[in-house]
Amino acid sequence: MKDYEQIRYRVEDGVLTITLDRPEKLNAFTTRMMHELLDAFDRADADDAVRAVIVTGAGRAFCAGADLGGGATTFDGRGESAESHRDGGGLVTLRIFAMKKPVIAAINGPAVGFGITFTLPMDVRLASAAAKIGFVFARRGVVPEAASTWFLPRLVGIAQAAEWTYTGRVFSADEARAGGLVSRVLEPDALLPAAQALAREIADNTSAVSVALIRQMLWRTLGADHPRAAHRLDSLGMWYTGRSPDAHEGITSFLEKRPPRFAGRPSKDMPPFYPWWTDAEA
Repeated sequence: MKDYEQIRYRVEDGVLTITLDRPEKLNAFTTRMMHELLDAFDRADADDAVRAVIVTGAGRAFCAGADLGGGATTFDGRGESAESHRDGGGLVTLRIFAMKKPVIAAINGPAVGFGITFTLPMDVRLASAAAKIGFVFARRGVVPEAASTWFLPRLVGIAQAAEWTYTGRVFSADEARAGGLVSRVLEPDALLPAAQALAREIADNTSAVSVALIRQMLWRTLGADHPRAAHRLDSLGMWYTGRSPDAHEGITSFLEKRPPRFAGRPSKDMPPFYPWWTDAEA
């Protein structure tokens, strides 16, 4: 997909900023936006020049959730069978989950429905003090989507996830911070600079291969039933990365008191055990 209509894609000094770009509709999610986001994340993962990704919204909203312009039949599955239907939001969150690059949400305004669930597989969520957040599905007669019933309890705990999803109420950025959903709440003018500073810290100081491995090691061991699963994975990771040019450079640059010059590329230099998981049937 060469041209985007509903998102903007801008790479600067190793940091990609994806901006949801339907400000007149509060960046509401559409099928077109879904395809554009899937393409953008594929493109970012394949581009070794992209070290970190920021997702934000144009105008005063982050994302108002699904576009309800279709009226009462918006969620009726468009004639698909129950067995064949796959929620579009989940296609996006599963793609983000598989990323080799860290993804930072800069939640600049209202984020409800898909507008908040699609941030859950992102690695860090920063919020503007002006943001309002809501898992509003029960108030629309539907259920949470985008695989959020897997992600949300792992991020905030079952009790907090239950309160927010059962009530469907809209809450403040401060409540989101207190509940562990967002890392920081910032004044509106400080939000994007803070996200950029975090992305820059990753891009300027770390091995891209290390970050890609660490990202999947963190996410993929969330469901492990014993820490020995992580121990096996850590051991493999250390065996391969410890012999890599990036490890030699990381140690040498530290001893020489200079910035590292990591050359490893996630597109071609991942260790042979990656990927170590077998995804379940889609």
